[in-house]
Amino acid sequence: MNIDPLRQICLSFPGATEQIQWGDSLLFKVGGKMFAITSLEPSQIWLSLKADPEEFAELTERQGIIPAPYLARAKWIAIETPETLQQAELVAFLRKSYDMVVAKLPRAVRESVSLNATPRKRAPRGHTKRKKRH
Repeated sequence: MNIDPLRQICLSFPGATEQIQWGDSLLFKVGGKMFAITSLEPSQIWLSLKADPEEFAELTERQGIIPAPYLARAKWIAIETPETLQQAELVAFLRKSYDMVVAKLPRAVRESVSLNATPRKRAPRGHTKRKKRH
């Protein structure tokens, strides 16, 4: 799988965005938080994503999946090549990563993502007028 199908999958999730950061890293985010990272240049790691903490140890025992550099303590995994997983399994892992990130977002952001809209801005709080006593 090359970058285009990966982008299509990640950007199909409600509220998902992409951003190039750290030179050649393409980040997929929801509510401003990362759920997947891939390199735009040839690299030892093809894709990193958040894993279910209960599955992290089991996943990193599989060939081609390692703890993600710099993010392993947050239970992120790194997939070394696109051939490591079948597409259906990859899509499921990406969706799970996305869902875990969405679950940690503030309620207002979560609600806006579920409506596939941008976060609403709150109206500024004004002072209420008090009735004058006579």
